[in-house]
Amino acid sequence: MSVYDHVVIELRAAKAAEALGDMATAFRHLERAHILGQNSTRFHVLAHIRMLVWAWKQRDLGEFFGQLFRIVGAATKTFIGLVPKGNSGGTNVSPFRSMPLPDDLQAIMNQSRR
Repeated sequence: MSVYDHVVIELRAAKAAEALGDMATAFRHLERAHILGQNSTRFHVLAHIRMLVWAWKQRDLGEFFGQLFRIVGAATKTFIGLVPKGNSGGTNVSPFRSMPLPDDLQAIMNQSRR
C-alpha cells in the first residue's frame, strides 16, 4: 500500500466522521491526510481544500482564510520541496513550521519508501 493510499483512507475517515457530526475527529483525519500527502502537489492541495471546506462548514473564518493562503503555497511550493515536514496544515500552526511526525505516520512513510 502506498503512502497515497493512506491519504485516501484518511480523507474517507474525515468524511465519515463529518457525516456523524464529529467535526473535531474529521479535522484530525484531514491533518493526518495533510502530513502524508505533503510530497504530492495533488494530495497536498487536496488536503488543504478539504480543510477549507471544513472551515466553511464550521463558519471558522480564520481557518477558512488561512487555508486559502495554504492552498496557494501548496500549489506553488510542493513540487520544489518547500514544505515543512510533519506540519499538520491547520491555522493553529505556522505554515512554515516543521513538526515531528506521529509514530504511526512515520511508519507508513518508512514502509512506502521500501
